[in-house]
Amino acid sequence: MLPEYLVQHVRLPEGSPLLEEALTHPSFANEQRPDRRIDNQRLEFLGDAVLGLVTSELLMQRFPAANEGELSLMRSLLVNTEALAAWARSVELAPSLKLGRGADAAGERDRDNVLADAVEAIVGAVYVARGIEGAREIGGLVVGDPLARLGESRAVGRDAKSELQEQVQAEGSSSPRYRVIGTEGPDHRRAFHVAVEVDGVVIGDGRGRSKKVAEQAAARAAIEARATPKVEATTSAPPPSNAPPPREPAALTPSVREPGAPE
Repeated sequence: MLPEYLVQHVRLPEGSPLLEEALTHPSFANEQRPDRRIDNQRLEFLGDAVLGLVTSELLMQRFPAANEGELSLMRSLLVNTEALAAWARSVELAPSLKLGRGADAAGERDRDNVLADAVEAIVGAVYVARGIEGAREIGGLVVGDPLARLGESRAVGRDAKSELQEQVQAEGSSSPRYRVIGTEGPDHRRAFHVAVEVDGVVIGDGRGRSKKVAEQAAARAAIEARATPKVEATTSAPPPSNAPPPREPAALTPSVREPGAPE
């Protein structure tokens, strides 16, 4: 059962075969009889393309002066594994997914790629059932908040890697270095996890369906982290446990003048 908030926008009846398919992870299908092994991978494949299309439409409407490169970069910020998983968590989608017992016990239900795949599968199901207008509605819901924040950003469409390089070189540091620290997902949907370092220190990381997109995500994360003010501790450290106790100030004794002593 989908959360009520999502039901209102998906508008597929409860028990709909398309909706059941969209919410079924391959691990669940693998535990069923051969004649019932239906999972969400086909709908996810379709939803990936459909969500990319409706997001491209929204970007062209929102940023009429942006060029192709800027639009592509902005789309990669809106439609990626981490962004889709974040939206899935915001609508509490995870409890609605059907996972196999082993995958569920291993914590797969809350993995970014599992949640992102389910979001795209739902978009695909809505497209099949309601056409492009329905897909535009659910797609606008998925990318709406990030798109609004993107529009408020001073760096809309700017290459995050170039921006980060300018910042660190202006400070006299060496150029950022990017390295792949992990991959996840099946071959047809490989996701890369990339870290960015400056002078040997990791300053950000990000994920994407290509190394290029993951590097941009890592650079953007580093820029945002650098822009966050650091709060410095103002309390002093406690004295060592073996330190002697502080001495009491000596009492001031009023002086007494001897009789006949000069003033």
